[in-house]
Amino acid sequence: MDQRLLRVGDIIVAVGIIGMVVMMVIPMPTILLDLLLSLNLAFALVVLLVSMYNPEPLGFSVFPALLLVATLFRLALNVSSTRLILLYGYAGEVIERFGDFVVGGNAVVGFIVFLILVVIQFIVITRGAERVAEVAARFTLDAMPGKQMSIDADLNAGLITESEARQRRRDIEREADFYGAMDGAAKFVKGDAIAGLIITAINLVGGFTIGVLQQGLPFEIALQKYALLTVGDGLVTQIPALLISTATGMVVTRAASESNLGSELIKQVLGHPKVLWVASGLLFFLALTPGLPKLPFFLLSGLMATMALNLSRHVTENKHAGPVRVARDNPLAPENVRGLLEVDALGVELGYGLIPLADGGQGGDLLDRVVSIRRQLVADLGIVVPPVRIRDNIGHLRPNEYVIKLRGLKVAGGEIFPDRYLAMNPGSASGELEGITTREPVFGLEAVWVTLDAREKAELGGYTVVDPSSVLATHLTEVIKGHAHELLGRQEVKTMVEAIRETHPAVVDELVPSALSIGDVQKVLQGLLQEGIPVRDLITILEALADGAVYSKNPEDLIDWVRVSLRRQITKVYELDEDRAQVMTLDPDLEKRIAEGINAGASVLGLFRPEEIRAMLKSLSDLAERFTLHGRMPVVVCAPEIRRHFKALVHHYEPRIAVLSYRELLPGIKVEPVGMVTLR
Repeated sequence: MDQRLLRVGDIIVAVGIIGMVVMMVIPMPTILLDLLLSLNLAFALVVLLVSMYNPEPLGFSVFPALLLVATLFRLALNVSSTRLILLYGYAGEVIERFGDFVVGGNAVVGFIVFLILVVIQFIVITRGAERVAEVAARFTLDAMPGKQMSIDADLNAGLITESEARQRRRDIEREADFYGAMDGAAKFVKGDAIAGLIITAINLVGGFTIGVLQQGLPFEIALQKYALLTVGDGLVTQIPALLISTATGMVVTRAASESNLGSELIKQVLGHPKVLWVASGLLFFLALTPGLPKLPFFLLSGLMATMALNLSRHVTENKHAGPVRVARDNPLAPENVRGLLEVDALGVELGYGLIPLADGGQGGDLLDRVVSIRRQLVADLGIVVPPVRIRDNIGHLRPNEYVIKLRGLKVAGGEIFPDRYLAMNPGSASGELEGITTREPVFGLEAVWVTLDAREKAELGGYTVVDPSSVLATHLTEVIKGHAHELLGRQEVKTMVEAIRETHPAVVDELVPSALSIGDVQKVLQGLLQEGIPVRDLITILEALADGAVYSKNPEDLIDWVRVSLRRQITKVYELDEDRAQVMTLDPDLEKRIAEGINAGASVLGLFRPEEIRAMLKSLSDLAERFTLHGRMPVVVCAPEIRRHFKALVHHYEPRIAVLSYRELLPGIKVEPVGMVTLR
């Protein structure tokens, strides 16, 4: 389309709408009225053809607004023609010739034809289109949640990309808006039909009165003159209105079409040879029936038989033509190789025995659970977890085996039984269970896969019983939490920072890029996530980084600086009371040795003999077990200058233990040592 026309299109439309309003007030020359009446008819034909050739409703999304403009245009023409009819008894060549040509100069016939057109438009087409639009709007709005969940499921299954998911959501929103607008716009067509009747009655009565009383015309001449003008005016405006009404009905009734109306009609109505053969036979029988005209039925019967014969030959030729050779794309083409180079951030592979868990048609709810997991982790971690691609791997996995992959590499896995339940002993259960003994894949607890019949017995015995999907979903959740820092890339950090810039530009402008780069911010956020600290409060984190960057740009120093600002959140994460903290502490001699070694530039690991490290880890493990038995998270509190060094020392051996500094506790909190980590 000509770009110049697009640039001035808004001006043309604005001037046109204002001109329609002016037409209702200012008298119009008859030659201009003739031109606009012809334009109205052509415009209605264009709208009807567009609605027929448009493959989907959203392809004509401007139609509701177009209905309002078309209705206003026709009413403006009605007002202008009425003014000319009543003032001068003449409203241009189009109305006069149209009346003479269509009704043959007979006003009664013309009036009857006009009434029939109005009945067809108002009672049949307009009422039907209005009802379809109303029902379509209601069902479209009701179906929105289900469609959005389906999009989320496809996204998490890896069937579509993030951009495709956003596009589908926009299409759903536009579809709902379109049908809602069509529900209201259908009222314009209905009101236009009613207005046409009223205007016609006014023209007839008013014209007859003016002709008899003011112009002194005889009764018959006045009736003939103004009746023909009125009927001509009504027909020349109602025929375009009928076309627009038909277009309205087509737009709202073609929700399931995949092509234009002509192609769909030929394909679906005339695409069955048997139906045409039966119709041909029935018409031939009617032609032989005494008393019925033979020629039309014989002609139609022959036409149907010819179409059925040709269609049958076409179907037979396709059946015996063999498979169609399809030209394949070059697998090494750049656009195809690019797809091979992409690696899924997160993936779950299932053995064939676990496929029903991900198949909604078989009652599987794994896809819905993955959607819930991603939403929950946004709230828990403060980052958007990438889509989880779920696929089968029949050739390399056992039937009940699953594998969780991070960037294409396995990071976890396990075996679950889709027809059983996992019963775990929380420590207080009683009784023996029969089943397949195993270990719970997340925390390594001893467990038993029991049958459905034994489930109730396990629950009565105090066992914690979970279904297979919950086992896999929990494992996936913990894997994502444990590797959240690896999922946070520079692009994700840039997106998060730009989102903050929209609401808090001063914070971002002070920090990025003048003080720190996006990569520096990424390292800090990764460090926080690696120790289980959420990054939801990004504003506080960025403000702390802006303050800390003045003194150091070392990521480890910045992480310690930010952790102090997040101490209230840290208190919540590690389930510490705001008035007292039951924690483990370090032996003063141990703290002193670590601090002196750090000041001397020595490696923390090199400060201790192997037997001392074993003793320290044994002491730490025993204390952590006491915390776990009491349902508390094991937390060690130490001096700020040695926190990260001690954490690095014990992380590979006891990753479940959190290490905090005294500065990261809330002011006024009372520290209650439950045990002391020693080297003995």
